[in-house]
Amino acid sequence: MDFRYLGNSGLKVSEITYGNWLTHGSQVENDVATKCVHAALDAGITTFDTADVYANTVAEQVLGDALEGQRRESLEIFTKVYMPTGPKGPNDTGLSRKHIMESINGSLKRLGTEYVDLYQAHRYDFETPLEETMQAFADVVRSGKALYIGVSEWNAEQLRAGHALAKDLGIQLISNQPQYNMLWRIIEPEVIPASEELGISQIVWSPIAQGVLTGKYLPGEAFPEGSRATDEAGGARTIEKYLTDEILAAVQQLKPIADDHDLTLAQLAIAWVLQNENVASALVGASRPEQIASNVAAAGVTLDQEARQAIDSIIGHLAQNDPQLTKSPSTRLT
Repeated sequence: MDFRYLGNSGLKVSEITYGNWLTHGSQVENDVATKCVHAALDAGITTFDTADVYANTVAEQVLGDALEGQRRESLEIFTKVYMPTGPKGPNDTGLSRKHIMESINGSLKRLGTEYVDLYQAHRYDFETPLEETMQAFADVVRSGKALYIGVSEWNAEQLRAGHALAKDLGIQLISNQPQYNMLWRIIEPEVIPASEELGISQIVWSPIAQGVLTGKYLPGEAFPEGSRATDEAGGARTIEKYLTDEILAAVQQLKPIADDHDLTLAQLAIAWVLQNENVASALVGASRPEQIASNVAAAGVTLDQEARQAIDSIIGHLAQNDPQLTKSPSTRLT
């Protein structure tokens, strides 16, 4: 496993981060989830990402249980706040001081730790003054409950404003967690240039486009039974934008490039996002322990310019790169 600095900080994270969105507490049984976490540890992953909203707080509990007994100092544990949790009352969502303070306490209890290494604003909250949010984050850091602050899916303007306030308050905003893969490149025009200027790294989710870049979905054929595309509980909704015959056919054309580098298509997709120097880590999940070792093989891979150009010639014209799609909901989710 290779490691990279997270933003303009001294914190190093593993190039592959284990995330438990859509898996722990919902799609897989707890014992399988624990085996996946242990497989991640065995593979050299030290960075783990979750959120209070995943499985309505259950995912944090499962991750905490799976990490019990590990040396805390050897781990980087990340979680997030914003999305509605609990009974979803009027103050159970957003980035108000009340919700942040109550949420960090709940997350720490479920995770079984005294602090998280990174506490992230899961989305931008248009209904709370940014000054209130950043002051609350500063107090969380000063209380020792979080070491650093990050955000998720913020646009360039929001990153600049948040970073300026964090600096004034004497805390470090060092990361953004956006969706990024060969097919979804909307952070490239504006978010990445702003982040490079500010000293903010990307921790990218969906590097394999919800499984589409693995090549398991074939044009004109039924989706594999049990795959995310058949998951009516939520997975199908997140993947549907990628499931066109044109995209699926292009993915199959990437196979010779993967073969030339002794990689699977999934490994090629993960390696591709890691070629971007502003990307500190790629988030991967797993429903089976054996998936972990396969994903980790993408760490440390170098794709030369010829390979990257070949990938772009095949699939680049199908990628979405409109920076206006980098946005948070205009009103709080309920």
